[in-house]
Amino acid sequence: MTATAPRLRTTASRSLTRLLLVTVALLGALFAGAVPASAHAALTGSDPKDGAVVATAPAQVTLTFSEGVALDANSIRVLDPTGKRSDTAELVNLCSGDVVKYGVRLRTGIPNGTYTVAWQAISADSHPVSGAFTFSIGAPSATTAVIPTQAVGGGLVGGLYGIARYAAYGGFVLLTGGAAFVLACWRRGATVGPVQRVVVGGWLTMTAATLAMLLLRTPYTGSGKLSDAFDLNGLRAVLETKPGAALISRLLLLGAAALFVSVLFGAYARRDDETEKDEKKDLTFGLAIGGAVVAAGLAATWALAEHASTGLQPGIAMPVDVLHLLAVATWLGGLVTLLVVLYRAPGIERAAVLRFSRIAFWSVAVLAATGVYQSWRQVGTWSALVGTAYGQLLLVKIGLVAVLVGTASVSRRWTARLSERTAPEADAALIVEERASEPEPVTVPDDGKDAKRAAQLARQRAALSTAREKRIRDADPERTGLRRTVLAEAGVAVVLLAVTTVLTSTEPARTQEAVDKAKAGSQVAVADRPVDIRLPFDTGGQNGKGTVELALDPGRTGSNDLRVSLEDPAGKPKDAPEVKVSFTLAAKSVGPLPVVPDRVAAGQWKASGVQIPMAGDWQISVTVRTSEIDETTVDKNVKIG
Repeated sequence: MTATAPRLRTTASRSLTRLLLVTVALLGALFAGAVPASAHAALTGSDPKDGAVVATAPAQVTLTFSEGVALDANSIRVLDPTGKRSDTAELVNLCSGDVVKYGVRLRTGIPNGTYTVAWQAISADSHPVSGAFTFSIGAPSATTAVIPTQAVGGGLVGGLYGIARYAAYGGFVLLTGGAAFVLACWRRGATVGPVQRVVVGGWLTMTAATLAMLLLRTPYTGSGKLSDAFDLNGLRAVLETKPGAALISRLLLLGAAALFVSVLFGAYARRDDETEKDEKKDLTFGLAIGGAVVAAGLAATWALAEHASTGLQPGIAMPVDVLHLLAVATWLGGLVTLLVVLYRAPGIERAAVLRFSRIAFWSVAVLAATGVYQSWRQVGTWSALVGTAYGQLLLVKIGLVAVLVGTASVSRRWTARLSERTAPEADAALIVEERASEPEPVTVPDDGKDAKRAAQLARQRAALSTAREKRIRDADPERTGLRRTVLAEAGVAVVLLAVTTVLTSTEPARTQEAVDKAKAGSQVAVADRPVDIRLPFDTGGQNGKGTVELALDPGRTGSNDLRVSLEDPAGKPKDAPEVKVSFTLAAKSVGPLPVVPDRVAAGQWKASGVQIPMAGDWQISVTVRTSEIDETTVDKNVKIG
């Protein structure tokens, strides 16, 4: 046993190193592939619509969103073809019932041309959203309006904010799960240094991450410039928002958590289990109640400011979200604490591991129940589960949870095989043997001459103590198997937490599917083939008869290529001084939209980028002029979709 224990220790350390490297690589891949949050409120409609061509200038431009948003006077900007603002910067609230609708008024007398609408808002679940679209008055034209190419919430600031979000979740898991592990499973752990470092490290991580998110909130939802993190006016504005209030509340609760941790590892750790048993029992109960209240409050800061607070059934979703976060923290945080104990502490009783196993089981049960409700609420349909980014990420999360539960079942089998003896009892003979081999204490004169000898003896004692602790940890072979499976669980848990963080920054599937349906409902099915029409014409003058052939490719909404050719009665190419085309959608009062194609050869004309703004029954009119005074216009109605 003693000969092989160091080898097992070395092998386990190498496995730990490899797993950490793989975990870092997986996290990098997850964050590298995760786009900045372009969610969660989505633009479901506008008036005028994207790409529309209207005959006269509208009085205002309106935008409809899928959920509540926060806007100001500069959130919606309408830019003319030269890039100047054409709106009055007057935000109009048109919300009614469940309809979230805002608009801006346009200046009077604005000229014809293509206008760009750029918008930016903060959705009710705290995520910034932005976008842009165009519409035209009279006819499309060239535009020089410049809008940001980088989506709000992206870039360096978005990356740092995402890291802070992940760190806040991780800190909460370590703080809550570690403390729960001590109070519910292993009270002696309050005196163990590695366990203390897990809990305190979780508190420090969560506090630092919360402060970082508070400072980054201004550039994250606004300019995207890191220097704006220290803008006091911006910070003041953030504190007046729901996300800002949640972050401040989290900091206040972390202050209460600091008091809890100091008592847990101070007065509580100093209580002797035998001589002060009743007093320690009362203190355990008080810490459990106080810790549960603080942990629930910390979890509520996410529930009150993110997905759970908006959309369907928020009154049920928020407490369910709190339970979900507490279950995750109890399970995964306790798992990390157990892993640290198995690798860094002298030993842990089998009863403590069994208690954690039972708590983990019920945590998983709560996690499954709350997860099913959350999935139904955010996904809604089977098609959304497989057809949206949110649903696909959710499937990945479910798969990781399944792997984690499978690994946990293996850990439970190793736990059942652990020796019934506690670590101190099982290794009493080993400790006696080690102590017998220790050098006798040497009294060192206080003259400084034997300082080197004293330091050498101190190093020897430290080395012997470390070796003894290692042999105690490896004395029971079942512990080696348990360490390996718990290590695997912790590795999967780290990846699971990363996927969860990305999931919270992804458009909910129910919302995404509704937006897709709304967009699809505003369009007619695409034509099977390009528009191709032939029309006879007669200008009335000499040689004024012929046939015009027009082709519109691909013959649907958006950009098209137009080709026009003329033939004489004999079927030969016929030239003409001028050919013009126009498109009119009478049902929507759109048009006529003029197009003047370029002559490319005798009897042939061509135009590129012809915009058909919306689907419908369009009247295509072709005007042919064969002399100074002879011309005619022929037309035909064509369904373009």
